[in-house]
Amino acid sequence: MLVLEIEDIKELIQKVAYKDFFSKLISTLEEDYKNWDDFDKSPRVANHVKGGVIELMPISNADMYSFKYVNGHPKNPDQGKFTVMATGQLSLTQTGEPLMFSEMTLLTAFRTAATSAMMAKHMALKDSKVLALIGTGAQSEFQYLAYSFIFDLEEVRFYDTDPKAMIKFEKNMKKFGIKLTPCKNSRDAVNGADLITTCTADKKYQTVLTKDMIKKDVFINALGGDCPGKTEIEKELVESSTVVVEFLPQSKIEGEIQQMPDDFICTEFHEIIKGEKSINVSSHGTVLYDSVGFALEDYSVLRLIYSLAKENNVGKEMNLIPQLDDVKDLFSLL
Repeated sequence: MLVLEIEDIKELIQKVAYKDFFSKLISTLEEDYKNWDDFDKSPRVANHVKGGVIELMPISNADMYSFKYVNGHPKNPDQGKFTVMATGQLSLTQTGEPLMFSEMTLLTAFRTAATSAMMAKHMALKDSKVLALIGTGAQSEFQYLAYSFIFDLEEVRFYDTDPKAMIKFEKNMKKFGIKLTPCKNSRDAVNGADLITTCTADKKYQTVLTKDMIKKDVFINALGGDCPGKTEIEKELVESSTVVVEFLPQSKIEGEIQQMPDDFICTEFHEIIKGEKSINVSSHGTVLYDSVGFALEDYSVLRLIYSLAKENNVGKEMNLIPQLDDVKDLFSLL
């Protein structure tokens, strides 16, 4: 069984380079979303614990099965721990044989940013120039990178309630040569933006973005609302936007649309990528991508990273599954 550690993922990213990796990942995501009907799908399994949530995200098709273990504990940074930590596994569906076990804290950041950029690629204005980031935590730099390979960005406007997070973001971003505009609040950050990403961590109903802040039609990538009782977007803004989700049964539980009536219906992204519907800012006004993160996206990044690891001879084979001549004689191992 192939095992990929943090160092292995870093090595693969360095060999492939940011731009090519994001390009490959976005293409993989698009391919898997086009094959949406081939997957056995379900909302993730969530255990809500004091101070956070621990989740399992499974999905499969006829070829492979994957799952991700992931947490979300907003107060973890106070203890020097990541808010989000994850691991994942890829297996053969026909036999259940595990193929790979991988770190997914870093890969989750990549797949989330790649999914955001993919959604914007299909729904935002093609000439978008200004990206606004509300929340400059662990995801922020990845968001910029993914968008930068889709759009000819000229400026990034950003705000975080934590000044240290803003300083960190600005320091990491300087090498990319993009105009950086630190802002005093969310309203200032979204002023003039074509693309808006909200990505805050607090597990509560909050209003990061309101309808009156939006002065022109934009693409909104709402990342932070991703579990019951956690939202970022004012209900009136959700109601006035054209909403697109990943998997409606899960988004109704966890997304911004948990604020809406039970019978609320909106478009799932697979309908757009398959050509069944056409939704974009130019024809529908403000588009809200109500992102909660779906298991298909983990499947995509796991199968891509498995292929790249094999191609580049990265990772290590570990003896986690018994090898026996008589597979019914497990006791002989002892």
